[in-house]
Amino acid sequence: MELPVISNAAIPNSGCRSGATADRGALAHLPDHIRVRVQDHPCYSEEAHHYFARMHVAVAPACNIQCNYCNRKYDCSNESRPGVVSELLTPEQAVKKTLAVAAAIPQMTVLGIAGPGDPLANPERTFATFRMLSAQAPDIRLCVSTNGLSLPDAVEELARHNIDHVTITINCVDPEIGARIYPWIFWNKRRIRGVEGARILIEQQQKGLEMLAARGMLVKVNSVMIPGVNDEHLQDVSKIVKAKGAFLHNVMPLIAQASHGTYYGLTGQREPTQFELQALQDVCAGDMAMMRHCRQCRADAVGLLGEDRGEEFTLDKIDAMEIDYGAAMAERARVREAITAELEMKRALKAVPKFEEAATREETTTRNLRVAVATKGGGLVNEHFGHAREFLIYEAGPGECRFLGHRKCTPYCMGDESCGDGETVLGQIIAALEGVEVVLASKIGFEPWNGLESAGIRPNGEHAMEPIEEAIRMVYDEMAAAGKLDTVVVDTVARAA
Repeated sequence: MELPVISNAAIPNSGCRSGATADRGALAHLPDHIRVRVQDHPCYSEEAHHYFARMHVAVAPACNIQCNYCNRKYDCSNESRPGVVSELLTPEQAVKKTLAVAAAIPQMTVLGIAGPGDPLANPERTFATFRMLSAQAPDIRLCVSTNGLSLPDAVEELARHNIDHVTITINCVDPEIGARIYPWIFWNKRRIRGVEGARILIEQQQKGLEMLAARGMLVKVNSVMIPGVNDEHLQDVSKIVKAKGAFLHNVMPLIAQASHGTYYGLTGQREPTQFELQALQDVCAGDMAMMRHCRQCRADAVGLLGEDRGEEFTLDKIDAMEIDYGAAMAERARVREAITAELEMKRALKAVPKFEEAATREETTTRNLRVAVATKGGGLVNEHFGHAREFLIYEAGPGECRFLGHRKCTPYCMGDESCGDGETVLGQIIAALEGVEVVLASKIGFEPWNGLESAGIRPNGEHAMEPIEEAIRMVYDEMAAAGKLDTVVVDTVARAA
């Protein structure tokens, strides 16, 4: 299979946008010159992740620190969490896979290296991959995620390859807390344990962050929320990384199941609840912008956020593919142009202010409504309830619809033989939807419909294939008009909506 060069001339760069039409929602806090660089990046923009796909290539097996929440595994196709891969790739195999995915998934615009170890602890493999991709797929945006220990030594090389999006995992800025998260680091050919190891790691992370910011490179900070360890401390982390130049903070929940074999999982360290996570995200949002759509992806993830098509692109399957790259690149250009035009139109509509007649009057306000949505992507209500592996959670109020995050679950229907025999699974799904009042899906079966209603959750299959926010707004308005939401009468002056 001949590997082509993906030309910039054939495919428009989705990263170039007019500031006038930039997303004024979740990215409204950002200056225009930063917003245009991230508004179409699925890992940074809540809006873009419905439309643009990403992929990770697993070329970096070694790690230079040990985290109590991490256990790097290979050949774990049924797990979706960081550090898990099915195939470890050479740089050449990674490029071959990237070009095959680019041909098959036109909306794939971002390539990241995030493990399964640390990319910068494997500099030869990581930068060889970036060099080849820069030459053969210049339209694909390159990103890297790192623990930060080796970051200061790699900043110049990252800049050389035009990698302007870097994620650093920073779980603390206090070495005493760090010693409870990191048993050891490997630094200057020595294994350093406890508080001293944590202190060196924190210093390197802060130094690397400052160096990246000084060069105008965009930095997102990931933090794992560990109840009783760093949960109260992460607000301080948010303040400090913002002051040092990070533009986005992603507070993620600890994953600590015993079956994963991590230290935290085996010792019974509990995971945060959805309400604890949201509360912490809301508190940290007072200091800087929060990312709420993270999926804690595998190190070999492929596709839209929330889906994993990696099994379609194993090395043996790629070798068997017959790809007409000329036709594939033309289709790639067409699809991306259509997506870009759709997003531009939506952003332009959002930017137009809506005015009400200025007058003092009584206005009925309603409480907020929390809604779960089953979706395959594209910003639509387009997933069957029984097939959903996650639900997107929104909170609708009188004047806004806010994305809160996602809730993973086991699908109610795993196939013809198991459909309808899912009382236990349905109970787990209902537990995962705690606090939700309405579920939107393209279709909902009789049994889960009754189960949801019995749990006090309103199932709704009336808005299949409709845009998510429009569907939520209609449901909210209908419930408010029917008096199903609490109301309060206040005096108000009409204003720009």
